[in-house]
Amino acid sequence: MRTIQMTLDDDLVKSVDKVVEELKTTRSAFTRTALREALDRLEVRRLEELHRKGYEAHPVAKDEFSVWENEQDWGDT
Repeated sequence: MRTIQMTLDDDLVKSVDKVVEELKTTRSAFTRTALREALDRLEVRRLEELHRKGYEAHPVAKDEFSVWENEQDWGDT
């Protein structure tokens, strides 16, 4: 692990300190978790954007999935 220095607004530090006390953790642990979660969300957004662009470049054909209609089993029987 590395130690880094960050500049944060006083209000943000107060909010974080309040939460870490409630969670019985540390600023560092809380920040590591928050940063990992933020990176995960950004990766999901990136993948969703690639997915959207793929469908824009190659839209679904009207009957593309109709071949599977008779294969669906919804458990209603």
